[in-house]
Amino acid sequence: MSVVIESPRSRKRPGFNLEKYGWMYMRLSGVLLIVLIFGHLIANLLVGDGIHAINFAFVAGKWADPFWQVWDVAMLVLALIHGTNGMRTLVNDYTEREWIRRTLVWTLWIVCLVLIVIGTLALVTFSPCGDAASLKLLAQDGANIAALCPVH
Repeated sequence: MSVVIESPRSRKRPGFNLEKYGWMYMRLSGVLLIVLIFGHLIANLLVGDGIHAINFAFVAGKWADPFWQVWDVAMLVLALIHGTNGMRTLVNDYTEREWIRRTLVWTLWIVCLVLIVIGTLALVTFSPCGDAASLKLLAQDGANIAALCPVH
C-alpha cells in the first residue's frame, strides 16, 4: 500500500493543506536562512580579527548581546524546522507502510523539538562566569572575560 501525498496546489479539500504550507515554509525559511547564515559568517569570520578572534570570550561576548541571542535562536529554529520538514518529505516519498511513515515523521518532529529546546536553553542561559578555577583556566588561554563577569 502506498501513500498518496497531495500536490501543494491541490484543492481537493478545503481547510489546512500541510503540503502547501510546508512547501511555502521551505521557500521562505530558505531565504531567511541564507541571510542569517551569511550574516553569521560575516560577523564571525570577516569582521575584526576574523577567525583568529574566535575563542570562548568572543562567543561569550557575542551571546551577552540580546541581538545575537535572537539572531542565533532564529537561525537554530529555522534551520532545524527546515531540515526536519525536508526529512519529512523524504520519509513521505520513500516509505511504503503507513505505520512506519507515521512513526518516522513523529520521531523527526520530536527530535526537532528536543533539539530546539536544548539549543535555545543553551543560548539564553549561557553564562561565561563560572567558578574561580574555570576563570583562571580561561585567563591562561587568553580569553578576556573580565568585562562580562562582575565578580571574579
